[in-house]
Amino acid sequence: MKSPAIILGIESSCDETAAAVICEERGLLSNIVASQDEAHSPFGGVVPEIAARAHMSKIESIIDQAITEADVDYIDLSAIAATSGPGLIGGVITGLMAAKGLSVSLNIPLIAVNHLEGHALSPRLTEDCAFPYLLLLVSGGHSQLLSVQGLGDYTRLGSTIDDAAGEAFDKTAKVMSLGFPGGPNVERWAAKGDDRAIRLPRPLLDRDSCDFSFAGLKTAVARAFEASDQSDAAKADLAASFQRAVSDCLVDRTERAMKAFKQHRTGPYRFVVAGGVAANQTLRDSLNNTAQHHDFQTFFPPLEFCGDNAAMIALAGLERLSAGRIDTLDAPARPRWPLDGDSARTAPASGSGRKGPKS
Repeated sequence: MKSPAIILGIESSCDETAAAVICEERGLLSNIVASQDEAHSPFGGVVPEIAARAHMSKIESIIDQAITEADVDYIDLSAIAATSGPGLIGGVITGLMAAKGLSVSLNIPLIAVNHLEGHALSPRLTEDCAFPYLLLLVSGGHSQLLSVQGLGDYTRLGSTIDDAAGEAFDKTAKVMSLGFPGGPNVERWAAKGDDRAIRLPRPLLDRDSCDFSFAGLKTAVARAFEASDQSDAAKADLAASFQRAVSDCLVDRTERAMKAFKQHRTGPYRFVVAGGVAANQTLRDSLNNTAQHHDFQTFFPPLEFCGDNAAMIALAGLERLSAGRIDTLDAPARPRWPLDGDSARTAPASGSGRKGPKS
């Protein structure tokens, strides 16, 4: 292996085409993200076919830009890391095939990264966040609580049984015509509203588990909006009430997970919140207060690393390369790829099928 190791990371699992370069000694050298928000905005959500075509048109130039900004050459690279799943399969294939082509042409290792592992490790881009830690992963497609023992060692404590928190944010924004992407727009409207104005459900709060459910809350928001006068004031109050309901659910489930996490460990206790929803400041404040109450030190990725990005994929690749975990060129693109594979196979939280367990 070349020393110091330099890794190119590629991310294309949804609607961001991204590439980054990280160096073992110098840290992150570049992080390029090309958004597709404008293309998907008219539809109020991500259209897989549009996303796949955008990835194909941008992937080469984004990789070149990451290499140029990092001030390295392709021959300086030690390995190529790329998201291999889970995600929209057209995008995953695009990024993974680009990585395989570079791996062959440069004769360097390929590292197929689980997108969720990238999120799980993302605070380690900027902070000394040692294993083990409790992880709350909240994004557009996933809401999970996991015990992270080390690289590749994840145990599920709870997961969504239907919709993810990020999806609920996006659908709430779509119902109220707040614009795309939904999460940031709901947060902006919520800042102008009364979070106690509208009574909304908190699914599963009476259940002795760490699982989530947001489908009922999403439906309740739609019904509340239909029954309102749909004024700006009504939108702000509903956005604030919805955001508070999500916060209450996340806090309640997290408290249960913290108690379970502490049963088998001594301190210090660490708590990581990652994924796109982790960018929401109201949720950050609530979860940070909860963590302090239970004697956990909290780690959040910087905002630029909460959403999909290639820096976290490059970091996962660097850590996997250091551990000798590389992949062969037949590494598959996967629409589903739970972090806690064993738990997902034996007790899927939200269903399974020909493509494998969803979570």
